[in-house]
Amino acid sequence: MSTMKDFSPLELSLNVSFKDKNFLVQAFIHRSYLNENPNSGLQHNERLEFLGDAVLELVVTENLYQNYPDKPEGELTTWRAALVNAKILSEIARSLKFNDFLLLSRGEGQEEGKARDYILANTMESFIGALYLDQGLKVCEKFITEHILSRLPAILADKLFEDAKSRFQELAQEKVGITPTYQVIEEWGPDHEKNFKVGVVIGSEVIAQGRGTSKQEAEQDAASQALKKKGWN
Repeated sequence: MSTMKDFSPLELSLNVSFKDKNFLVQAFIHRSYLNENPNSGLQHNERLEFLGDAVLELVVTENLYQNYPDKPEGELTTWRAALVNAKILSEIARSLKFNDFLLLSRGEGQEEGKARDYILANTMESFIGALYLDQGLKVCEKFITEHILSRLPAILADKLFEDAKSRFQELAQEKVGITPTYQVIEEWGPDHEKNFKVGVVIGSEVIAQGRGTSKQEAEQDAASQALKKKGWN
């Protein structure tokens, strides 16, 4: 496998050395890169992402199960969702300089904002998948504990695990006696990377808009923006 990037600075900063560098490189290859480099002999990272997603969920779930024995399943589920959502994973990926190592098409390389966050969150999962195949579960546990589970205290302190949509519905019914509804304003992108813009409506007024890579994520973002706009949070 040959690419234009040297991944050794990343290994150095993460204090991990891959036995098979192909796993590491593949974790950073976005599907779009192969469209422009069809004869590269490389594979994109989506299979690694599939594996890494399961490893991440297992490690986080076991950690929460062991460390919070008095918490019910429902509460632990919301905590886990807050830890492994795209927003948190993309923030962590950016802080670890994953952005510098992505292999993207020229067009995708110029995209920033939500689209890049989505790619970075997926790359975080594919990196965990690559780490698992190369180094095993113990090393993955160390990485996830250090970089992802370490975010839990802040998430709990700021109540980031609370479901914004449920909260906004509860407060809208309490304050104005109306249940909010959600409308898709716009959708774009290919099937495997859809983006949605959704408006949250009370009566006939669009209170706020949100974006996401699924309707559910966009609705949550819209509810979160609406809470801020109304000063209800």
